Amino acid sequence: MSRISLKVAPKAGPKASPKAGRAPIPAATRSAARATASAAAGRGPRILSSAHLAEGPASELSEFELGLIVAHNAFTRWATRCMAAAGMPELAITDVLVLHHVRHRDRPKKLSDICFTLNYEDTHVVSYALRKLVGLGLLESTRQGKEVLYATTDAGRALVDRYRELRGVCLLPAVTGDLGDTRTLADTAQLLRALSGMYDQAARAAASL
Repeated sequence: MSRISLKVAPKAGPKASPKAGRAPIPAATRSAARATASAAAGRGPRILSSAHLAEGPASELSEFELGLIVAHNAFTRWATRCMAAAGMPELAITDVLVLHHVRHRDRPKKLSDICFTLNYEDTHVVSYALRKLVGLGLLESTRQGKEVLYATTDAGRALVDRYRELRGVCLLPAVTGDLGDTRTLADTAQLLRALSGMYDQAARAAASL
């Protein structure tokens, strides 16, 4: 009887799939890749704080929004510190804005007009600022029928004038030197006003959802 020998072939391990074990690419990495591609195409990488909002159409809006956030915080810091240097460190940014606007054209202002012009939704915030400024002797209030009107006092006007002088020393030379043609500021202001209307409309739409 002939002997039959059986050879058992060794088990082959699982075939390595080209995709096996590959981790998904994080969104941040994809955004960085897009930024690199953009830079390679002749445009610098995008400066963003929320890359997840920069995907899809109108992605440049995210760049604008970061610039708006940073500029707002820088302006707030500047305005309060300039007012402190002028002699009134007690004022917060809303107090500063309200004081400047009440001084505007030296015409008395109503609470509703101040809120409307400065685009404050919460009238209590502006009302608190007005009471604070009256208490500090920077504003005075008079009643005209059912309305209360606010105007700057001599002390308030003097403070605003000191603020203006410091602004001319600390801020304006840098602005005129770096920007050159100040018409750029007027164009930017017009763009900001247009965009503020779009954001207001979007806020109303979101409130209705």
